[in-house]
Amino acid sequence: MKLGYIGLGRMGKNMVLRLLEHGIEVVAWNRSKEPVEEVVKAGAIGAETIKDLVSKLETPRIIWLMLPAGEVTDQHIDELIPLLSPGDLVIDGANSFYKDSLRRAEKLAEKGINFMDIGVSGGPKGARNGACLMIGGNEEDFKKIEPLAKAAAAPGAYQYLGPAGSGHFAKMVHNAIEYGMMESIGEGLAILKFSQFKYDFVKLLDLYNHRSVIESRLVGWAKEAFEEDSKLSDTSSVIGSGGAGTQRVKAEGDWTVDLAKELGVDTPVLEDSMKVRSESAAIPEDSPNGFRNKVISALRGKFGQHAVKK
Repeated sequence: MKLGYIGLGRMGKNMVLRLLEHGIEVVAWNRSKEPVEEVVKAGAIGAETIKDLVSKLETPRIIWLMLPAGEVTDQHIDELIPLLSPGDLVIDGANSFYKDSLRRAEKLAEKGINFMDIGVSGGPKGARNGACLMIGGNEEDFKKIEPLAKAAAAPGAYQYLGPAGSGHFAKMVHNAIEYGMMESIGEGLAILKFSQFKYDFVKLLDLYNHRSVIESRLVGWAKEAFEEDSKLSDTSSVIGSGGAGTQRVKAEGDWTVDLAKELGVDTPVLEDSMKVRSESAAIPEDSPNGFRNKVISALRGKFGQHAVKK
């Protein structure tokens, strides 16, 4: 299988390296050249421009976009449309809003171009070592790209979920659940830290992660964070969202809460977790809630490399 791959950031570059190791031929393009040069050394075919990338693929082409959600993804799709042919397939692997995916699928369908939305979970390490893929689109297209999904995913970690939009919808809700789980871990560890007892968090979190009800990757990542920095001294209590940095942007958690209101579903946990992120910059770092926020920030750093360092 051969595909074009556009976007070699933390996720994209690592996924391309994994695909190459699993026998997928990749033509890669990125705005900056350094990541392209890196994947070319690993066996990819470099492209100078998007037009060059398309020219190096035989029809029916498969092109995976791993770009920031929103306007950037739309711009690249608009650039691709006149270069593609009916029967070609565009895959959006970003954290896109599902309604954007529905719109893009319809727009591409007008040109006879197929579209799939794939929500990718696992962070950069998952992209390199095997991610979790939530796949939406036409089922016939899924059957065609299943070898690609199998190569990109960890064992058993991909599923076809339904028509266009369903992959990104599932990833949107997944991320909202993730926010609530991280908030709960942060709150619990803050209670433990400021209690009358003095806990070794590495030992306690290791214990939690051995057959307890809350055993999870998140608890494991919290343990790793305390192994590296027992007081989280180098981690800011400001919780960013939607990527690295402190800027608070509307993302999956907000989209999920907004949709829940339309559906009549109360989401107090999710709403509170988003409120904590929004207000984190105003919380004193040395306060109990500042410590809670440090835990959340450290968790974001462990799985997604999003932590804000001081």
